Amino acid sequence: MLKRTRRTKFHNLHPHSAHDFAGIVRWKLGLASENSETPAIKAPGKSWALHTPPQKPAAGSPEKTQIRLTWIGHSSFLIQHQGLNILTDPIFGDCQPIPVGRMRRSTPPGIRFADLPPIDHVLISHSHYDHLDLPTIRKLGNGVRYWTPEGLSRWFRRRGITSCRELAWGQSAQLSEELTIHCVPAQHGSARTLFDRNRTHWCGWVIKSADRTAYFAGDTGYSPIFREIGEEFGGFDLAMIPIGAYTPRWLMHPVHLNPADAVQVHLDVRSRLSIACHWGTFRLADEPPEEPPALLAHELAEAHVDPSKFLAIQPGDAVEV
Repeated sequence: MLKRTRRTKFHNLHPHSAHDFAGIVRWKLGLASENSETPAIKAPGKSWALHTPPQKPAAGSPEKTQIRLTWIGHSSFLIQHQGLNILTDPIFGDCQPIPVGRMRRSTPPGIRFADLPPIDHVLISHSHYDHLDLPTIRKLGNGVRYWTPEGLSRWFRRRGITSCRELAWGQSAQLSEELTIHCVPAQHGSARTLFDRNRTHWCGWVIKSADRTAYFAGDTGYSPIFREIGEEFGGFDLAMIPIGAYTPRWLMHPVHLNPADAVQVHLDVRSRLSIACHWGTFRLADEPPEEPPALLAHELAEAHVDPSKFLAIQPGDAVEV
């Protein structure tokens, strides 16, 4: 294995077209063609109803063998399983470092930070500001264990957070005697400045016990890695799959799923129940905020997938499996 240095650049397993700062500038200046945009939904007279759980689970901790999943917003979930409380990519305020305009939160967190149960572990998928939020990390402090992909623990140590461990793709760790996490590939990138592009890795996370297996896809574009992940783990009881920030497609498709891609991921990983995320909280792309769940319903129908198996819930809603 090559020794990793501060100059190391990470790469995706499956090559894709560039998603870089120059492309973002072209997009913002309106200099790129829109010929490959995602087409609008064409379903005259059809109302694509969103399928949500009939009620929120009861308060208190779930049974140890169950997973309770609560959507806080964007890619932030509270996962409760085997007596542990786990957060994914927690962000409770505006998107730093410029909390203005499109980066302001459009919906409040589904759980207020003050109302969180004691957090045991935090899973971070990558370094982008809408997934790694410094104000939230400072509030959580050193009292929790952080898990990151390769290269990112240094960011925590520089901010006085020492309870951090990084894993490479394919590596695993025990959270308890009953619960294991696995770091798995994603199709994305990383950066927090103009000068650190892909200097830290990105990933998804699998949470596995003897009773249940859950998959957090993180932030990702589409690639064959999902079929490989589904085959490796034999499917999932629960998956958290992003559906938003996909337009303009020429720019976003290497790094963000659209709803059609998300349905394919649901099938590839053999998820028995999927929950949509990465929509409705921050305006990161050009599609209307309400479009992703409507387009998801359309794509589920097109793929003949039972809509109760892929839910677009609201912040604060929870499911149990």
